[in-house]
Amino acid sequence: MSTFLLVHGAWHSGRCWERVVPLLESAGHRVCAPSLTGYGDRAHLLGPEVGLDTHVADVVGLIREQDLTDVVLVGHSYAGLVISSVANQVPDRIAELVYLDAMVPRDGETAVDVQPVTQQLIDLAAQTDSAWRIPPLPEQPAPLGLFGVTDPADVAWLRSMLSDQPVRCLQQPVRLDNPAADAIPRTHIHCVGGQPEGITRRPVPPIQPNGTPAQVWELPTGHDCMITMPVELTDLLLKLAPEPATP
Repeated sequence: MSTFLLVHGAWHSGRCWERVVPLLESAGHRVCAPSLTGYGDRAHLLGPEVGLDTHVADVVGLIREQDLTDVVLVGHSYAGLVISSVANQVPDRIAELVYLDAMVPRDGETAVDVQPVTQQLIDLAAQTDSAWRIPPLPEQPAPLGLFGVTDPADVAWLRSMLSDQPVRCLQQPVRLDNPAADAIPRTHIHCVGGQPEGITRRPVPPIQPNGTPAQVWELPTGHDCMITMPVELTDLLLKLAPEPATP
């Protein structure tokens, strides 16, 4: 049995994984899909002091409190920064890092460094009475939709779980100074169903930090693939976990 720890991205909550969790569990694996501070059942904790470091502490705390080991750590979008920093702190507990259409930072970088268009959102927030918070992105015409979700029922469901994003999350830098984290295998899953204007994806280096060839998979869908293609996403994730032993 493997442990999958699924970390949602900006504006979302742990509920976004609801279509993936039962599929992984039915394959015999343990799954954790928490909401980070400021989202979902923790939305009441949203405030200007919430930042990247807060979310890293959320995940590291969960791993330690539940004594999780051999974790397949999946980070969607902004959470690419979160999982990178988590691996830097507890590399001995992580079996695999999965960057799911995610930001992939270098040491000392912020979300703005990885995705410069993010600065435009910060600048817009600065013109409001709540300069510390960024509302969810608006829905766009298909095929972009709301974070790549276009089905009306799915859009309504997704909208029900979204919260504002604290600016501090996008301005705090990652710290990737633990050489032990370089040994962790990495997989990149790219959603290739269309990118909003201004969004660019860094090329994945052909060789991973551990010296093995890069592993890059693609899903022909929009950004929130856990909503639009949960079966296909689960199939990819299961390739990273050994088959559970037969009782």
